[in-house]
Amino acid sequence: MTDALLKVQELTATYGQIEVLHGINFEVRPQEIVVILGANGAGKTTALRALSGMVQTTGSANFNGSEITNLEPDAIVRKGVAHVPQGRGTFPELSVEENLKVGAFIRSDNEIKTDMESCYETYPVLYERRMQSAGSLSGGEQQMLAVSRALMSKPILLLLDEPSLGLAPQIVEGLFERFVTMNQELGTTMLIVEQNAQIALAMADRGYVLESGEIAVEGEASLLVNDDAIRRAYLGG
Repeated sequence: MTDALLKVQELTATYGQIEVLHGINFEVRPQEIVVILGANGAGKTTALRALSGMVQTTGSANFNGSEITNLEPDAIVRKGVAHVPQGRGTFPELSVEENLKVGAFIRSDNEIKTDMESCYETYPVLYERRMQSAGSLSGGEQQMLAVSRALMSKPILLLLDEPSLGLAPQIVEGLFERFVTMNQELGTTMLIVEQNAQIALAMADRGYVLESGEIAVEGEASLLVNDDAIRRAYLGG
């Protein structure tokens, strides 16, 4: 068994007096794609926000041998965790190129321009629109930009919150194919929250199902996709 890159133990998360996560435990191993499934309100987005230092938490989140619980968000990025939030999270008033530069804010190396060119090679439409404001892009283009901006920090772990939300099926398919390529070619480990369970499980190594702030089911993605209860609840079958 490979040591976990991310090991979460008894993690709780609260908004004010409301506890949303109730002591959850899960792990992500190096170069895995792990998906978190669950109904609306189950706590999926909160789980990613907790790992990014955006909500009040207790418990432990150990990443790459270091505790990240309750660090400031920028410190967590510097540790190697990048978060693509639900709803894209780009800076709409900034240009595409400015958004990519913001993504590299923790870096001072000489490869920033090279990595930006790599983003443009992956998504040529971003190069075509590089001087346009991010807010003028289509939903699919904004998602491409959000992922590219996150990659500009050269993360070890990429957190993706509902990347398919609001996108046409053909855009979703291309986006998820790119995630698999990034995982295979760059070795980027991914933790993905996704409502589209079918496409998420097809690309993932393992999965967890959250129900009311607790882990209800976990297992290999190939087994979850054939689990009758999972199929009825999340796959429409």
